[in-house]
Amino acid sequence: MSAIRMNETNTIVDRMVNFLVEHEDMRTKSWFLSNAPGPLVMILAGYLYFCLYAGPRYMRDRKPFELKNTLLVYNAVQVIFSWVLFYEGYKGGWGGHYNFRCQPVNYATDPISMRVGNIKFFFVINKTAQILIYIFLTCRYHHTLMPVCAFIGVKYFAGGHGTLLGFINSFIHIIMYAYYLLSAMGPKVQKYLWWKKYITILQIIQFLIIFVHTLQIQFQPNCNFSKPIAALLTFNAGLFTYMFSSFYIKNYNKEAAAVKAKTEAAVKQD
Repeated sequence: MSAIRMNETNTIVDRMVNFLVEHEDMRTKSWFLSNAPGPLVMILAGYLYFCLYAGPRYMRDRKPFELKNTLLVYNAVQVIFSWVLFYEGYKGGWGGHYNFRCQPVNYATDPISMRVGNIKFFFVINKTAQILIYIFLTCRYHHTLMPVCAFIGVKYFAGGHGTLLGFINSFIHIIMYAYYLLSAMGPKVQKYLWWKKYITILQIIQFLIIFVHTLQIQFQPNCNFSKPIAALLTFNAGLFTYMFSSFYIKNYNKEAAAVKAKTEAAVKQD
């Protein structure tokens, strides 16, 4: 019985390996951080080690560093980078070349297909670079997961439906990093930044769009886009929708309730 189970396990593993090898995008095979997961895994392992152990231990008896200029430069670069990714995503695919209902991956080497592939590659670089801000400030696990998802996209599906999340995400990051940039300028600017919670709402909306968008692919038998990858994107979008919704409820709904209770208490005292 154990031998049968072992053979079944080996068969499943062989199928997974064959799937990964057969679907590898040869156009991106030689690109930086795209050939094998090893370098990215090492970067993310170092990130988690720093966030969970080395960083807190090093800062235990130290005052927080003054990183105003670093944050100003970093956030300004991210605004520019996000704008470039959004612009390229619009021109390369989602501005008219792509079909929102069914868009398979085009593995050709024509200029438009390669343009989209390049966007996906720079999205990986951008997501990896974004780890820096969470070393500067705090650690969030979803920024460990996002570079992995981006890596899978550029290595196997550098085009098609898998690029929509990056396209929308780049637009939201223009707004988000503009907020961070203004916030880093100090209290004189921060008092005008009333729209932080709306960035979270936009993030929830983006993942709801991706959830519905990838879910409908499952019901299109003639759409030549990988159903397992679409299912993975649906799960990923559903998970992030839950995470950001929980964050919103915890930080903004409770905050609004507390302000309301404080106001009502003040009125009763008067």
